[in-house]
Amino acid sequence: MFLAKMAHTSLPASPLPRQADICDSRSNPIKTVSRVYSDVLSTKPKNFYEYENFVPKYDDIDNYSLIKKIGSGKYSVVFEGLHEPKGERVVLKMLKPVKKKKVKREIKILECLRGGVNIVNLLAVVEIPAMDLTALVFGQLVVNEDFKNIYLKLSEEDTRFYLHEILKALDYCHSNGIMHRDVKPHNLIVDQENRKIRLIDWGLADFYHPGQEYNVRVASRYFKGPELLVDYGYYDYSLDIWGFGCVLASMMFRKEPFFHGNDNHDQLLRIVKVLGTSELNSYLKKYNIQLVTALQHLLGYHTRKSWQRFVNTENEYLVDSNGLDLLENCLKIDHMERISAKEALKHKYFAKVRKRSGCELGNQSLHVAASCDNA
Repeated sequence: MFLAKMAHTSLPASPLPRQADICDSRSNPIKTVSRVYSDVLSTKPKNFYEYENFVPKYDDIDNYSLIKKIGSGKYSVVFEGLHEPKGERVVLKMLKPVKKKKVKREIKILECLRGGVNIVNLLAVVEIPAMDLTALVFGQLVVNEDFKNIYLKLSEEDTRFYLHEILKALDYCHSNGIMHRDVKPHNLIVDQENRKIRLIDWGLADFYHPGQEYNVRVASRYFKGPELLVDYGYYDYSLDIWGFGCVLASMMFRKEPFFHGNDNHDQLLRIVKVLGTSELNSYLKKYNIQLVTALQHLLGYHTRKSWQRFVNTENEYLVDSNGLDLLENCLKIDHMERISAKEALKHKYFAKVRKRSGCELGNQSLHVAASCDNA
């Protein structure tokens, strides 16, 4: 049944991304090291992060059947399915033909993060030999809804709550030496009824090793950090904070996407038009990054804009000084100056969320104590 349905499913090869000339070939950028969790992997055994020789454990493909297609992306097609022995609904992500090394990396990372707070839960991996494909099997929320469909409609209270939950997921993966590298609303699923959210799609994620140069062809355009757009490969977990900051800006100002570039060069221009040319130039000078002349001319000169400029009568109920301060600390052009996920969780913007969470835990404790007294 599984293979019969798959035979009618087209899974074209993933397109190879292209990158226009951005950085001067004579540039010799200064390497940076993350100011948080930089040595996490040095405290773990090599088999925690080594994936090239990693051999996944595969479940029996006959245990699963497909129900319906629920989505697709550049690198995968997603189905709702059934684990027949248990009669449980699952989500199956069919990976399009890509390098085996990339598939192994995604599986290894998901195994390392299994059970993590607000991280999609990998249940199993199956092979489809007839098609030379791999499928990842995930647990399903009671109600799976794309966060992108609802995130601009949330109340002020729910906006803070879900942003706080996203940061929990980011801090968990960062504390385990892992960068997601594709934070955006489309990579979050939510169950509003039960107030649960999960960070999904770890296909671009990677382990963070200090001083390593990484591929800048990651993240979706509207959420790409400036470091990617100036071809700087020595980035770290702070790349995820930029993506989070873009989500925060969209939710706060009801503007989707917040930075709306037509291509990578234009994306950098949109960022500079808000944060200013001076901040970008300081960043380039600090890390010895030299842009090609054509891009320098395209960017021109722009003054820094105030966040208040984006506040209007339709979104003002979502904006306060604490929210703007958090946004300012997330959307720093200099990746080394961005707030960390752990620091952001303690920010004043989330004081109400923490207070409510504390009250709920207190009420649960009182309920348990009362039950014990009545036992």
